[in-house]
Amino acid sequence: MKVILLQEVEGLGKKYEVKEVKNGHARNFLLPQKLARAATKPALKWLADQKEVIDKEIEEDLKKEQKLASELDGLELNIIVKVGDEGQLFESINAQKIIDALKGMKFEVKKSQIKLDNPIKETGEFPVSITLSHNLEAEIKVIVSSEKAEEKIEE
Repeated sequence: MKVILLQEVEGLGKKYEVKEVKNGHARNFLLPQKLARAATKPALKWLADQKEVIDKEIEEDLKKEQKLASELDGLELNIIVKVGDEGQLFESINAQKIIDALKGMKFEVKKSQIKLDNPIKETGEFPVSITLSHNLEAEIKVIVSSEKAEEKIEE
């Protein structure tokens, strides 16, 4: 029996694939669990329509991600922190702090997209990679500076 998978089924296939399965497996498991539907002519027409919609959504998402990647690439992100007398930071700069700073600049990035091996624990410039969907990547420069340095510049 041919079925259209409505979601990914381990060991069988991915969402919206048409698969040939045994009748018993389809009737007793896939169809009752709403994991698949029979591959009738109307169902195959529905599948073609779904694929068109999905392709259009993927294309729009790709354009949006490409725009975000081009805006982020080469961006310099200034983070000002309190620094002790010997130059040590009172707080380390982790992915969440980078996300918060990016949100302040109206960029929406998820924590899982920030590639930071270890938290930043000193002042200076650090390259940080951001992995976006569709295998797009952008690299920003995080500049960590002390409040004391900022105060001296303002005076």
